[in-house]
Amino acid sequence: MAIFEGAGVAIITPFHTDGSINFSKLEELIDFQIDNYTDAIIICGTTGEASTMTDAEQLECIKVAVERTKGRVPVIAGTGSNDTRHGITLTKRAGELGVDGVLQVTPYYNKATQKGLIEHFDAIGKATNVPMILYSVPSRTGVNIAPETVYELSNRDYVVGIKEASGNLSQVAQIARLCGPDFAIYSGNDDQIIPVLSLGGKGVISVLSNVIPKETHDIVNLYLQGQTRAALNLQLDYLPLIDSLFSEVNPIPVKAALNYMGFEVGPCRLPLTNLEPANEEKVKAALRAASLID
Repeated sequence: MAIFEGAGVAIITPFHTDGSINFSKLEELIDFQIDNYTDAIIICGTTGEASTMTDAEQLECIKVAVERTKGRVPVIAGTGSNDTRHGITLTKRAGELGVDGVLQVTPYYNKATQKGLIEHFDAIGKATNVPMILYSVPSRTGVNIAPETVYELSNRDYVVGIKEASGNLSQVAQIARLCGPDFAIYSGNDDQIIPVLSLGGKGVISVLSNVIPKETHDIVNLYLQGQTRAALNLQLDYLPLIDSLFSEVNPIPVKAALNYMGFEVGPCRLPLTNLEPANEEKVKAALRAASLID
């Protein structure tokens, strides 16, 4: 059973200028998302800069998300780690805080074989029993989850889906063929929402939703309702905006975009820096074209 269908936002983490987390702004962003039809809140993922947080900060963000959301939409927490024991600890704590599921990225830097991936996810799943969405993003982690590995893991009760951000649509097709329609595949790339849906996907875990939650929701919702041409037109209309949001490493551009839109979400934490001037103009131009700023 899928935790959600539609467009879940990979929500940014707002910071004060001193680098501390702006929890009141996070609550504001959660309300903005839900008011604009976001289908799930994905907290402390890549876009949320969880890799620069202490465990205490990460768990406080998860707690705030659960409490602010109040069951209006599912909350899925990023609790992945390249240390399996650490992943178990974070996942247990997130489960205790009341999340609806967790997003488990593949181990990074030390990486793993396919056998190692299976044992890693199994160890977390068996120790915690929190519904798990696998997260395959080889451009970040250096390791891919092979379709056959996804299939094996899909037979576990605790593995309910995958965020597929490899960019390889042939691989997505193989996962869909092997795992069947009950296994939730979410696009991890905003420029591939429609292609993944056409292969049986359930939706997207989206960076784009940070700035246009309703429209991103509509892309998925229209497609699932059979209005494929309208959904495709929206996807194509927003490609320039999507491209601008990935003009530098995520989440640098999307946080800049939200600041240009007046949300005052603050900077990224080092080692991520401010948007380069040339890309500032690219993001601003895309926002103007989408009527998001003057």
